[in-house]
Amino acid sequence: MAKDILLITPPFTQLNTPYPATVYLKGFLNTKQISSFQMDLGIEVIAALFSKSSLENLFNVALENNSITSQNSQRIYALKNSYLSTINPVISFLQGKNETLARQICTTSYLPKASRFDQLDDLEWAFGSMGIQDKAKHLATLYLEDLSDFIKECVDENFGFSRYAERLGQSANSFDELYNNLQLEKTYIDTITLEILDKKLNTIQPKLVCISVPFPGNLFSGFRCAQFIKKNYPEITVSMGGGFPNTELRSLSDVRVFEFLDFITLDDGELPIEILWNFVKNPSEKDYNFKRTFLKENNKVVYNNLVTKSDYKQSELGTPDYTDLLLDTYLSVIEIANPMHSLWSDGRWNKLTMAHGCYWAKCTFCDISLDYIKIYEPITAKLLVDRMETIIETTGESGFHFVDEAAPPALMRALALEILKRDLTVTWWANIRFEKSFTKDLCALLKASGLIAVSGGLEVASDRLLRLIDKGVTVEQVAQVNLNFTESDVLVHAYLMYGFPTQTEQETVDSLEMVRQLFRLGIINSGFWHQFSLTAHSPIGLHPKDYGVLPNYKKITFANNDVEFKDVTGIDHSKFSYGLKKSIFNFMHGIGFDVDLQEWFDFKIPSTTIHPYFIEDCLTSEESLTTKMSAKIVWLGGTPLVSYTSKTKRGKTRELIQLAFHTKNELFETSLEKDKGEWLLNTIEKIAIQKGNSLTFQQLKADFELYFNDFELFWYSKPIKYLRNYGLLVL
Repeated sequence: MAKDILLITPPFTQLNTPYPATVYLKGFLNTKQISSFQMDLGIEVIAALFSKSSLENLFNVALENNSITSQNSQRIYALKNSYLSTINPVISFLQGKNETLARQICTTSYLPKASRFDQLDDLEWAFGSMGIQDKAKHLATLYLEDLSDFIKECVDENFGFSRYAERLGQSANSFDELYNNLQLEKTYIDTITLEILDKKLNTIQPKLVCISVPFPGNLFSGFRCAQFIKKNYPEITVSMGGGFPNTELRSLSDVRVFEFLDFITLDDGELPIEILWNFVKNPSEKDYNFKRTFLKENNKVVYNNLVTKSDYKQSELGTPDYTDLLLDTYLSVIEIANPMHSLWSDGRWNKLTMAHGCYWAKCTFCDISLDYIKIYEPITAKLLVDRMETIIETTGESGFHFVDEAAPPALMRALALEILKRDLTVTWWANIRFEKSFTKDLCALLKASGLIAVSGGLEVASDRLLRLIDKGVTVEQVAQVNLNFTESDVLVHAYLMYGFPTQTEQETVDSLEMVRQLFRLGIINSGFWHQFSLTAHSPIGLHPKDYGVLPNYKKITFANNDVEFKDVTGIDHSKFSYGLKKSIFNFMHGIGFDVDLQEWFDFKIPSTTIHPYFIEDCLTSEESLTTKMSAKIVWLGGTPLVSYTSKTKRGKTRELIQLAFHTKNELFETSLEKDKGEWLLNTIEKIAIQKGNSLTFQQLKADFELYFNDFELFWYSKPIKYLRNYGLLVL
């Protein structure tokens, strides 16, 4: 089963679904007839760790280490037999293989419980009386988190379900600490990881190993794997790439890195890896040129970007390929009992992008100077849906998470139309900008195609700061867009920021009040506050003085992204962290809306200057009575039942047509003059979404006026206005 290349994602990323980098690379390598095998070491380590035999060993190691000291770890150890008897069935349940266990888990006597259960959510509120599967997932997640706490305290302090030794990768301007840790004895998690890797290397016998490191929490394990390969399989070439090198290692100069690696590639990996593979096949060739690649020459770090060939177009990269990955091993977990928040950890999502880069690429806190954001190249909707259908066949899963920096509204519209045209059943969600293009009708179309949720950056709910960020939106606009989504039954998550340069305490409090109102009205369902961090490749990082930022630059020999800084305001924004996160945790559970904002903080804050009905007032704008001539008109509904009738008044008889539209939830009936009604009946058949046809507003008007006068009078009449609520969309 030998393969040319082994693609590895080291521990840990997500429990519920594979990180997509190797999936994309394998899809590309297929187009070049380069054989490859991919593995998500993270989920394989989790599966090995959380088993009865491994857990038994883990309890013994903890006892031998004399590390069971806290009351919580003592309780878990005392209940070890309960953990050993339940661990295999619980893991099987979270893998979707043992659904009937949910009823056992939901009883009070099945799972052992430690400190994670102290803050148990109101399960009746969260799951009702019949949401047994999700309730059981939530309880089983708390059970695993208890075990995780035990592992961290008693066996391996670096452990975390979605990260490992993350601290070593964060703001590591020097390689010293990471290098020194790599000289230490292998940890408990290292041992499991390297045993699995060793077996795979013996089976696959690759000539090139490519390690994808998306996050700081993968970095140490990535280097540990590389170290193991160099020591035990010195004939194998080892390269590293992925999100972490792309953003953090662009200023690399420490030659010790290349004791573990042969190459580090930056940005899009397809062409650099193809060139590396050609080099591995022909290593004797001198003066070899590479693409965006670091390597060691004459005991110095050299950046070689001498290949002039351009990167491949998105249409040339092939379909992402999920084969080799142990898809039935992933765990669906629910950490917080909030339907939107759970999407990141619950369910197996196929990860895709609609476009390379970001179509907006202006936000001043973002790394928009880097190619992976700066260079925008969309894929056609037809090709995208072709790939979706192939992935569904390969994986058996029809759920998709589009992980674009911000999915373009026009492409989302085209994607939805193509999905509906093919009568394809998919469930999907995406990251967006809350921009005005997301009209009520577009949101209805997206929902009809299978969209269930969107996440986007509200950042700081202040128009002054949104202008500084160059977000291109206003708070009023965000509120209206969120209403459009939530009225279409699409969940909304907001990314929120505090501590933006020059942000005042008053603006932080006012931002919280805006967020409170958005939650209270139900037009955002979930959110997360993070403190502003200054990154080296963002407009603020490149021009700090323009934004009132005083950076504290350090000597860089390894990672360079997060930059320490002082804000000219001198405010300690970190003091707001606990209160902001506590308040939003309550809001996500539907409580705390009437609590005075001061109650969330243990220090004096200014009173909000925002009117208590500000957001509500943003949503009262009247519906526009103008339609762009270029707007697409499509019909989402079905064929109505038709009957004819007549009305006689003062000796004049009017022929009428009655149309009865059955939607999935209700019946809508309307009556029109016979000739206009028959024109309408003929028109909606022409623009039915399943046929993939549409007319522009101008074409519709011209067609109507071949037979009748006053199209605008007809278009804005009551029957048509009602139809606009039942599937007649203006896009």
